[in-house]
Amino acid sequence: MQLPCGFLGSHLCERLLAEGHRVFCLDNFQTGRMENISHLVMHRNFRLLKHDITEPLEVKADEIYNLACPASPAYYQANPIQTLKTSVYGAINLLDLAVRRKAKILQASTSEVYGDPEQHPQSETYWGNVNPDGVRACYDEGKRCAETAFFDYQRRYGVEIKVARIFNTYGPRMDPDDGRVVSNFIVQALQQQPLTVYGDGNQTRSFCFARDTIEGLTAMMSSPHTVAGPLNLGDPHEVTVLHLARRILLLTHSESGIKFDPLPQDDPVRRQPDIARARALLGWQPTTSLNVGLKATIAYFRKELEENRLAARRRKSAFADATAYPGKQAIQVAQAPRTTAVRKSSPTQGQRFTYE
Repeated sequence: MQLPCGFLGSHLCERLLAEGHRVFCLDNFQTGRMENISHLVMHRNFRLLKHDITEPLEVKADEIYNLACPASPAYYQANPIQTLKTSVYGAINLLDLAVRRKAKILQASTSEVYGDPEQHPQSETYWGNVNPDGVRACYDEGKRCAETAFFDYQRRYGVEIKVARIFNTYGPRMDPDDGRVVSNFIVQALQQQPLTVYGDGNQTRSFCFARDTIEGLTAMMSSPHTVAGPLNLGDPHEVTVLHLARRILLLTHSESGIKFDPLPQDDPVRRQPDIARARALLGWQPTTSLNVGLKATIAYFRKELEENRLAARRRKSAFADATAYPGKQAIQVAQAPRTTAVRKSSPTQGQRFTYE
């Protein structure tokens, strides 16, 4: 089984190892964080490989999870060509691997395939409303093309595929600098900075806790071969962005205010999944309330920020010592590299492979 060590990938690696699988974790270190899987690296069933999914690869696997591609606009817009290659070339390379290994393969697609939807809530039969020339197209259209490749490989080669359309997911191990709304609001609130709301804040989102999303992904991978998808995985509870900001201020006891900036290009106005098919075919639905999930995520970021503050203090102290005593070398604290994780199942269960 193959997986990445990004936000969701690290949780998936953890879950699969707990189930007794052998896990190959693949990452190109672009946005994955080594600290996300540092507690797994010594596990006897875990292997970490550095690899860029846009290049062909050969590993033994009987299940492949493709979570590749930065999901944050700040990251995927920074290098749009690479984003497009990751979605399209990456999908094709992993599908070729699935053909050779006769492996099941799951594509972690996205609610962004619906674009700025004209249907509400969004069901899997809706074809979407995507701007193919906009700044978000590298991600939106890349994921749409990847879905096309998956279904063409199913029809042409008989590959057992699973396509999951993931809606906004949050939780511990999110990158504090990735620019996503939950991490942005929490970090700003904890640092007593104004929370940045784009537009008037009346646009809506539906937030699913990471543990619930992982449950959906593993349930889909374990589903009968007739369940290919696409299936929406998300929390149908819809809230406005402004409501989210106010709730985070309340939960963090922050004295921060709220500032309003212009709405980015092609930012969806409404986002809410119809999960009737996932309920019927997988018996899955989220169980974590927004308050419970936000409290766990706030606790994680509070700890992260405190550790970063202490590390900065140590660096400052080391620099001061080196300045005062030129003959003494300052100790530099290196930042952990970005990584990607993969997982592999036990010999009796076969091998699984995931990439983010």
